[in-house]
Amino acid sequence: MDLFDAGQRDRSEQEQPLASRLRPRTLDEFVGQDHILGPGRLLRRAIQADQLSSVIFYGPSGTGKTTLAAVVANTTRSHFITINAVLAGVAEIRQAIAAAQEHRKLYNRRTILFIDEVHRFNKSQQDALLPWVENGLLVLIGATTENPYFSVNRPLLSRSRVFQLKRLEPDDLRRIAQRALTDPRGYGGRPIELQQDALEHLVDVANGDARALLNALELAVETTAPAADGVVRITLPVAEESIQRRAVLYDKEGDYHFDTISAFIKSLRGSDPDAAMYWLARMVYAGEDPDFIFRRMLIFASEDVGLADPQALPLVAAAAAAFDRVGLPEGRFALAHAALYLATAPKSNSIFAFFDALSCVEQERDDEVPVHLKDASRDKEGFGHGANYLYPHAYRDHWVAQQYLPARMQGRIFFQPTEQGYERQIRDAVRRRRELQLAAMVDTVETDTEVLTHSPEDRERDRWLQRAAGDQGARLEALRERVLAAAHLQRHDRVLDLNAGTGLLTWEALRRVPEGGVWAWVPDRPTAVALEELAARLSEAERPAVFSGPLSELAERLAEHTPGFRYDALVGRNALGPVADKPAVLAQLRTLAAPGARVSLAETVSAAAQRLYALLDLRKLEPPALRDRLVQAEEAIYAADDPRLRWTPASLAAMLAEAGFVDVRVDIDAQRASKHISRQLLAQWFNPGGEKRRTYAALLAKLLEPAEVAAVRRAFEDQVGLKTVPWTTTVAYLTARVGDPPRPS
Repeated sequence: MDLFDAGQRDRSEQEQPLASRLRPRTLDEFVGQDHILGPGRLLRRAIQADQLSSVIFYGPSGTGKTTLAAVVANTTRSHFITINAVLAGVAEIRQAIAAAQEHRKLYNRRTILFIDEVHRFNKSQQDALLPWVENGLLVLIGATTENPYFSVNRPLLSRSRVFQLKRLEPDDLRRIAQRALTDPRGYGGRPIELQQDALEHLVDVANGDARALLNALELAVETTAPAADGVVRITLPVAEESIQRRAVLYDKEGDYHFDTISAFIKSLRGSDPDAAMYWLARMVYAGEDPDFIFRRMLIFASEDVGLADPQALPLVAAAAAAFDRVGLPEGRFALAHAALYLATAPKSNSIFAFFDALSCVEQERDDEVPVHLKDASRDKEGFGHGANYLYPHAYRDHWVAQQYLPARMQGRIFFQPTEQGYERQIRDAVRRRRELQLAAMVDTVETDTEVLTHSPEDRERDRWLQRAAGDQGARLEALRERVLAAAHLQRHDRVLDLNAGTGLLTWEALRRVPEGGVWAWVPDRPTAVALEELAARLSEAERPAVFSGPLSELAERLAEHTPGFRYDALVGRNALGPVADKPAVLAQLRTLAAPGARVSLAETVSAAAQRLYALLDLRKLEPPALRDRLVQAEEAIYAADDPRLRWTPASLAAMLAEAGFVDVRVDIDAQRASKHISRQLLAQWFNPGGEKRRTYAALLAKLLEPAEVAAVRRAFEDQVGLKTVPWTTTVAYLTARVGDPPRPS
């Protein structure tokens, strides 16, 4: 490159729009999307380790999809190719494949292919990519504003992870605006003063779109003359001129179209007129076709209001006719009129009686029309059709009890009037007539429930996780489900397992947070090694991070690995119970938890543990004086001044609250099961033990003589040895969360 080429390149870069010049080049420069790019998230780890697999970035314009691809290009050691699906076709795909094959053959480098607006590729173009993504020649990065589950071929989608990018938060936009004023690639070398009210207006109207914000800021700066002191001052009037209309995320053929109409209909169904007006305004503002809105409201009038208000359907039909006659803009009165009527009308979906009947017709065999209901005008004489039909108008109240369903269907009920509106008036009459009409009630008809399955993105990985989790038994499976369900895990969460052990919670948490990560803490190094060996089958980016040591060193050890790191969920089984200084550990956990983080723990209550003496018939224990001494000796174990035993669920909940956790809740579950008392188990109980291994016999020996301990052992061997006995374990389930940070004043 000569001097003239370099000058041309510099001029080209300076002539680019501000949004393009400020595009982040590294992960540290990237602003927002913490739910997928925050410290410890799977995507961030994969990019940093250059182990990115095929991904699709899905989200609105201006949220950083293309920028994120550029960051990958600047970070990876792989060959990087960019294609825009609007301009490219199969020929460009073939060129990219050829280049990828050449780089693998000559340099042993893999190729990352970035396709912007990947939803624009048709099926054949997407199919052309499939074999090369499948055999690993290409790592695909797709960017799309359309829902990939509808716009991307299922085979291609199944081989890619989908990361959804959200609209940027106001704080993110403020940071981007300030960077534009200080970064040399932006206006860092020019004296510019952006007044606070002007900044807030730009942030508000940009509506989460960084590109819209930077475009407006650039227009404001470039069209504002410097003041006498040479400073370009961006005031509120200037900002209002630069970005006059909010960018509403809406696409008449895409997700925002369907999501917004869905929100509108659900607001009507929920009888919320305020929300209905808001979503209606969003659609009208974005230019939605009023005919489409009226069609949906006409459906709603029958589907969700029905006979609860029989006037809803004719009113909406009248409003639609009025709109056709009046047109815009005045026709919006009729549109809002219909929406408000539906939002405030009583609701009933009893109209689904028809669809229940339709399902019955589709799934069951046809039945003959009952003879008395058949047409008598043609063959009454020959076949007796219509005989014994009772003419309702000949009876009082114009009704008479007779069957109108086929014989096999008698007793079948489809229409279920509700207590809403007009249906309340007819409900009792319908019920009374049925009572007289039905000769016999049939059993409740069982209906099949459709189970939707989702093929995992990596079947081998999930099968391995299921094997690793193992069959822990119904009790442990229920405990695991309860702990993790209470943690409300999201796919991108960072989870800290406080006592991983063999991975009872760890492996299931990994399945539930595929785009997040799991950090597993174990008490000793041998347990950590075993856990790491189990995890070795996973890719490096997907493995849990394993740490070991006393829980009192947790914060210090984690800070060495990931300084300033915060976790979205803290889970654990028997993590706090064995700890001596629980308040100190809880204070550490509070510093490790992100704002809003959830805590879910299951702690076996040692003080409420199964008493072994309760398994015996103490009347058979000799000498008699030993009976009370055994009870006293065992109870003394739990009365000892040991913080690992002297705690209750209530005291542990109080410690959580004192440590700064909020919404603390504790539930006690006394789990009753059966336990087989084997010779090996008795040998463990009555092993002499020592200071480090405190057995049952060693603890009894503090108050009983050796001969008395031996007598107790004989009683256990005689009465419960090789038998199955009832066993009670008391578990305290504790949940809490970290309060949101205080808002700046």
